[in-house]
Amino acid sequence: MDWRIYLIWLGIVSVVTLFLYGLDKVLAKAGKWRIPEIVLHFFALIGGFPGGWAGRGLFRHKIQKGVFSFVLLLSTAIHLGLGYWLFFK
Repeated sequence: MDWRIYLIWLGIVSVVTLFLYGLDKVLAKAGKWRIPEIVLHFFALIGGFPGGWAGRGLFRHKIQKGVFSFVLLLSTAIHLGLGYWLFFK
């Protein structure tokens, strides 16, 4: 896999993840059905971690839950390692 394709993937999945964080925040404020946390974790783990970090900061959403910090840190580490491997292989 080409590292440029990987960067495009990260960008697309990050935008989706950011949207999901924002949507979940809106739904939470409205007292409506929420996006399951496992979905937010999944998108972070498949490459949406920049969008997850941005969503936490922009929407002040999921900042009290330690598991979100853990998943985002884990995903960041995984994808930094994968990106390094793709770029320097």
